[in-house]
Amino acid sequence: MYFDLAAARSVLCFGAHPDDIEIGCGGTILGLMKRNPSVRLDWVVMGCNATREVEARDAFHAWINGHDNCRIHLFDYEDTLFPSRVVEIKQTMHKLAETIQPEVIFTHRREDLHQDHRTLSEVTWNTFRQNLILEYEIPKYEGDLGNPNVFAPLASEMAMKKIDLLMTHFPSQHQKPWYCKGAFEAILRIRGLESKASSGFAEAFHGRKIWLST
Repeated sequence: MYFDLAAARSVLCFGAHPDDIEIGCGGTILGLMKRNPSVRLDWVVMGCNATREVEARDAFHAWINGHDNCRIHLFDYEDTLFPSRVVEIKQTMHKLAETIQPEVIFTHRREDLHQDHRTLSEVTWNTFRQNLILEYEIPKYEGDLGNPNVFAPLASEMAMKKIDLLMTHFPSQHQKPWYCKGAFEAILRIRGLESKASSGFAEAFHGRKIWLST
């Protein structure tokens, strides 16, 4: 079964922190911007301090590469404390829903063991019940990767561009042992193997609820 993401007119991406969207679906978004430069793209990062806000903006502009119909929305919810701010996060997300009508939403996986990721996924589902929601994965120390059921094959150049941009635009993360080219390439290659991608690279998502047109 194939869904042509490039046919979407509006795509909404949620990330708890700067670099989440880029890690989780950055290759897919690079491919989308190349195939459909007129798509409306809304890029929402919920937790930015002053340093990471600069990284988030720089990365966003690198990803959209000058396309006009793209917007970034940054908020300053404190890292690791999203569960204690869930009411405010819900209010923020409902305000966004008043002006954004996306056909496809990318957000965190509901079973992600990082509390901020998990909270944002739950609020995404509470707010956007009638939209196609694809949950992306973030490799980390906790070993919480699951068994995704939606795959987006990536051209080799897109996979390598994603990795290069990740390493260029988030210097604050370089001290983390998992934040390295090898880890990012490994997960793309594993998902490429599982989906039999011709390039050998893919991103993967969890699609929990999909409507069929009959």
